[in-house]
Amino acid sequence: MNITMLLADAAQVADGKLYILGGGWSVTGPDPVPSAVAIKISVDTHEFNLEHHWELFLEDADGQPVRFDTPEGPQPIEVRGDFSAGAPEGVPAGTPVDVPIAVNFGPIPLVPGNRYTWRMIVDGETMNGGFVSFTTRPQLVAEV
Repeated sequence: MNITMLLADAAQVADGKLYILGGGWSVTGPDPVPSAVAIKISVDTHEFNLEHHWELFLEDADGQPVRFDTPEGPQPIEVRGDFSAGAPEGVPAGTPVDVPIAVNFGPIPLVPGNRYTWRMIVDGETMNGGFVSFTTRPQLVAEV
């Protein structure tokens, strides 16, 4: 299984395809803005017809979960889901199948001038391509 991840302004899945708006950035902010993680998982034939579980986590530059205060206390930003894939009819045997996933977020209040990584884990493992990093611009101080 291989994963391709891309940061975008927005993304969606329709008809088995990823539709990406404003994709391919690695610097954002400093103010919070909506964003998305567009994901393509290439599933090999030996992994067909199995249930797979995925998890997406936001980590800081030290690999620690980014947490935000909630009424239930500090919580990490994480998203989970499941998928399975099978051989499409008429496709030659041995052909991998792509599974598209789009995860959209509202504005996330991140610390300006820092580095972050979205890490994806499938079935408990970080796969090839299972991360994408970005930097928040530093907050500019207005001169007086």
